[in-house]
Amino acid sequence: MKFRPAPTDQVGMMPDEGIVFAMNIKLEDLKELIATLEEGGVSEFEYEDEASRVRLSFGPTGVVAAPVAAAPAVAAAPAAAAPATDEDADFITSPFVGTFYSSPSPEADKFTDVGQTVQPGQTLCIVEAMKLMNEIECEFAGTVLDVLVENGTSVEFGQKLFKVKKS
Repeated sequence: MKFRPAPTDQVGMMPDEGIVFAMNIKLEDLKELIATLEEGGVSEFEYEDEASRVRLSFGPTGVVAAPVAAAPAVAAAPAAAAPATDEDADFITSPFVGTFYSSPSPEADKFTDVGQTVQPGQTLCIVEAMKLMNEIECEFAGTVLDVLVENGTSVEFGQKLFKVKKS
């Protein structure tokens, strides 16, 4: 299997040459790449060019597929188990696959932390998805009981990020 960047006027495959342009990969080739990486003990693999981005993250359940950029991609680690719910507690979840950030920049203070009171519309974190920084806001007033995700980690759609006791 050979890879080379796609010419500007041609994107696709040339089956007679066995060459794959951009990231339009045949399923058999993608399976072969995944098998090779798993056999080699690789836990993460990332490839990016002008047209696409592929990120493979291997966990206990194998590879999880999800869109990461404008082109088809494979991404994300499996969701972490969340603690049991309380009667008066609710969870703030991720609206999409991305990377969780607890502050607007590495030097800045966290948006919120355990024990802090939050109000509706208050920013709790940022989830970066497809190179866009998306502020995740609280939908109700309450107190943060637990932050369920570490800064800079991958999150999945619907994954619990915060446990908040409603006021």
